[in-house]
Amino acid sequence: MRYLLGIDVGGTFTDFVAYDGMQQDVKVWKVPSTPTDPINGILDGIHSTLSPDTISLIRLGTTVATNAVLERKGGTVAYVTTRGFRDVPFIQRGNRKAHYDMSWVKPKPLVKRRHCFEVTERIDAYGHVIVPLGEAEVAEIAERIAADPTIEAVAVCFLFSYLDPAHETRAKAILAERLGPDMPISTSFEVLPKWKEYERASTTLADAYLKPVVSRQLSVMRERLDAAGVAAPVVVIKSNGGEMTLGAAAEAPVNLVMSGPTGGVIASRYLAELTEIDNLVTLDMGGTSTDVATVLDRQESFTTNFEIEWGVPIQIPMLDIRTIGAGGGSIAWIDKGGMLRVGPHSAGARPGPASYGFGGTDATVTDANVVLGRIDPDNFLNGTMKLDKAAAERAVAAVAEAIGQSLEDAALAIVQIANNNMVSALRSVLIERGLDPRDFTLATFGGAGPPHAAELMGEIGIPRAIVPPHPGQFSAYGFIVTNARVDRQRTTQLTSRRFDAARASQILEDLVADAVGELKAQDFTENLVVYRALAMRYLGQNYELELSVEPADLSPERASALWASFHKAHEARFGFAIPGETIEIVNYLATVVSIGDKPAFPTLAEADGPPEPVGRRSIVFASGREDAPVYRRESLLAGQTIAGPAIIEEAASVTIVAPGQHLDVDRFGSLHIAAQTNA
Repeated sequence: MRYLLGIDVGGTFTDFVAYDGMQQDVKVWKVPSTPTDPINGILDGIHSTLSPDTISLIRLGTTVATNAVLERKGGTVAYVTTRGFRDVPFIQRGNRKAHYDMSWVKPKPLVKRRHCFEVTERIDAYGHVIVPLGEAEVAEIAERIAADPTIEAVAVCFLFSYLDPAHETRAKAILAERLGPDMPISTSFEVLPKWKEYERASTTLADAYLKPVVSRQLSVMRERLDAAGVAAPVVVIKSNGGEMTLGAAAEAPVNLVMSGPTGGVIASRYLAELTEIDNLVTLDMGGTSTDVATVLDRQESFTTNFEIEWGVPIQIPMLDIRTIGAGGGSIAWIDKGGMLRVGPHSAGARPGPASYGFGGTDATVTDANVVLGRIDPDNFLNGTMKLDKAAAERAVAAVAEAIGQSLEDAALAIVQIANNNMVSALRSVLIERGLDPRDFTLATFGGAGPPHAAELMGEIGIPRAIVPPHPGQFSAYGFIVTNARVDRQRTTQLTSRRFDAARASQILEDLVADAVGELKAQDFTENLVVYRALAMRYLGQNYELELSVEPADLSPERASALWASFHKAHEARFGFAIPGETIEIVNYLATVVSIGDKPAFPTLAEADGPPEPVGRRSIVFASGREDAPVYRRESLLAGQTIAGPAIIEEAASVTIVAPGQHLDVDRFGSLHIAAQTNA
């Protein structure tokens, strides 16, 4: 067995990257997804290219948890909490999504109120037991849960349990004893031992909500892989970009809510290291959606501010990815005011865009690109899937008639609106965070992304773009270069005026030990690297800054340097500091990563001349129609330059170089696009 296999299950296609470590060889391919049964697409893809007995390990980006929470198809949860706090998941926060929309309704939590139970117990804000746990009440609640056959999981969240989990631990033991080993139980201390009661409750509920669905589907997937002769072990990718075994995923499924989109960000970080580009903004455009993220100083950006929908948070550490409904399959439609809109609804894999020939009739972004000559109908997926240009023209013509424009102008309008949607997403991760687009390179991938790179650069003011090798399978490539990773966090408040260095050090080391233990339980024992951080703020602020620390930084002798570092970080982030102001440590964060071997990007031979086009094609830009040379990407060599307009075709995507731009090929085969210089 020799292949490490990365699989990215998308809404339209399932992508595969297989790496042969012995031959230093990479195979890439894709097959249409089967949204009703994603495992079918996985098995189809494996059997189309590989012999099952040649696979040593499968790393899978899964949408099981994502779909369950978005479609509200998780398990029925019982919620057990401190007496008087049953309504926390329903009260939520006092803010509103739309202040002046009188028809707006709060989102529903992942639990019904009739399934919420209260227990007499109380721990105060300092971790002291004020009222002991009412164990008889817990036992009675267990009987009531057992009597309700609809309940499939239990979430336990007590007040201030992040300071002392004793009551939650004991309650879980009583519930497990009476409900049996088959009843999943999530406790807030195990899921999210942080302050802010509603966020902790919502995250714990999400974990319990997902357990029945995720454990069942992962179990079925393992059974079907075994039945198909695929005996290789499978790990799934977490929202933080790390990997975890199927067993660990079933125990903590909340870590999978953003599993799928992480691959492209992981691969982009690896690309930044190889190409020595410090800052990337990534744009992963597939058939259904577009994901954007940043790589700063060659490191991924992380967040805990994720919401299933507005007002329903899941605060686990995850890659900071923004997703919008803009993909190749996004449908163009006319709103009630007669205005053209594109997305978020998608044609998906079936029926897909009209040009796919599967019965779709709605115009999509892919159809518009076919009409504009940007996609060759005879060369889609390297010619293995012929597109119906006439069907694309009929679909776009219907839009053109509705808005009173020509066929080409309507197609340009569809593409431009899709571009505008993506520019808004790029602004949300750059300009809204005080980041200057001129300091970034746009990394564009996904099968549908490279055709839009040239135009997006000008729209948002990014001077350079890079299209990595195999952009259509780049996310799956990220899965084969990822590492096992565990993040731990906990709230314990200390201030600069009353700083207990020994306590702070102990909390961090406990988190590190817990993370190391989880990795070792999954047999990740080699090359462990530890990162520690503190989330700090000026006393009275609402938001914290994370500051990386080493164990020595928490010694009493280094305390003044720690506070000085925070002042400096605050000034860099917000433009001011308040020397002498009390600083509060709120959260303690530890990350342990097991660094694995990385497959290398193959390098290209150096060119001794310009590339030769394989043909020419007429292509429509906003500035007009151009006759552009067509190049095959696999024939390009390192050091070659192509002036726009030009088309670079490959198996799963096409890169467009606009007039006034040029493209350079680096030694790894990445395509760099920039504006022409006058020199």
